[in-house]
Amino acid sequence: MEFLRHPGRLFMLLLAPVALGVGLFPPGPMTVAQGEVLAITIMTLGFLVTGVLPGFMIALLFFLAAVLLKVAPPAQIFSGFYSAAFWLIVAGMVIGMAIKSTGLGDRIASLLGRHLEHSYLALIAGLMVVCSLLGFLMPSSMGRAVMMIPIGLALAERCGFEPDSKGRTGVVMAVAFGCHMPTFAILPANIPNVVLIGAAETIYDLAFSYTHYLLLHFPVLGILKAVLITWLIVKVFPDRPNPQLTQASEENDQGVPNNGQMRLGIILLVTLAFWMTDSLHGVSPAWVGLAATCFLLLPRVGLVDAKRFSQGMDFTLLLFIAGVLGLGSLVASSGLGSLMAVYLEDWLPLEQGADFTNFVSLSLMSFIATLGLTLPGVPAVLTPMASDLAAQTGWSVSTVLMTQVLGFSTILFPYQSGPLLVSLQLAKEPLKRILKITLPLTLITLLILMPLDYLWWQFIGEL
Repeated sequence: MEFLRHPGRLFMLLLAPVALGVGLFPPGPMTVAQGEVLAITIMTLGFLVTGVLPGFMIALLFFLAAVLLKVAPPAQIFSGFYSAAFWLIVAGMVIGMAIKSTGLGDRIASLLGRHLEHSYLALIAGLMVVCSLLGFLMPSSMGRAVMMIPIGLALAERCGFEPDSKGRTGVVMAVAFGCHMPTFAILPANIPNVVLIGAAETIYDLAFSYTHYLLLHFPVLGILKAVLITWLIVKVFPDRPNPQLTQASEENDQGVPNNGQMRLGIILLVTLAFWMTDSLHGVSPAWVGLAATCFLLLPRVGLVDAKRFSQGMDFTLLLFIAGVLGLGSLVASSGLGSLMAVYLEDWLPLEQGADFTNFVSLSLMSFIATLGLTLPGVPAVLTPMASDLAAQTGWSVSTVLMTQVLGFSTILFPYQSGPLLVSLQLAKEPLKRILKITLPLTLITLLILMPLDYLWWQFIGEL
């Protein structure tokens, strides 16, 4: 009976028959394979949300169930190991080791800390602004998170936040959300945005203006959402900075950078330059990060030796990330997301002249699709349906396409967002803590930000 007293274990015990029923008797038009994928997804997400098992164990169970049931080829199931996100995490770990070992993270934290460490609100808001502004420079949310998490942790330590404290969690949340959420409103700053404009150009020969996209989305989904996230973090994870000015931090405040910091700074600037210009050279941010990693690990030349690498690499984290990425790939390839989108189109109350109802319906369609698709998968699936939806609403195809942004920028569960997932894992923060932000944020977005966004679109003449 002691086992059942844990709420998460009891929830999983009740969830298991539901998953079994879905797997044995697939609902509606689902195939047997789709029913099995849905059953595996239900159990995996249940374990992720409740946290009754460690992350690496959840990944191993997912791999085992998917392979034994033969729901997809092994290459699909284990695709997380060769995804770009996986190798960006590896790069992030090595860059983090170098930032910590050279003291560069402490130096940057000292620079930020002098302006932010005297007020918790200023600290969280300042990090949110810095990370959001990086969205105008770096095209990859994952790359921004990989670079900023070690700096955020150094700043948390400078502010006297102990491991597992609310203040440390708040700093991590500010970096994680700041690097990702407001930047959905910046055209090239997130992969789903790029997929959307690419699909629109390919299918409809539509080209979106950077300025118009920014005007349409940034006031509400960028600025207001960033303010809202800052307020939620301060309320949910309240704390008070107690700056710890050690001899090392005083040297960082006053001294000149040492040789290691100078070398790492040059490496990071070169890496950043390649990240910023990926549209010109076509090399994925993951492989740019991997190149930087290889350089940092070179004997005699690099800044991370073999001992530090073997001690600092968390392979249980990598296993967990590969499992979550594999789950997303499996759900997308199984057709569950596409099936959901088609049925949503039939159920939505779309009607010409009912602009607010149409706006809410299409935004919700995109949001619900994120629950069964990866974020880049949402525009890939919904964009081909835009012409039909435009005919039903009387809107232009471009306006219909823009409603997707409100939906796929609203994240309810951590598995939906690779950058949020990676940020928390790099900082070794429990995943369930992020739900304290995403749950109320989703509710406020649907009830408040969505109507405000509709009014803003009307004001600027989009509707």
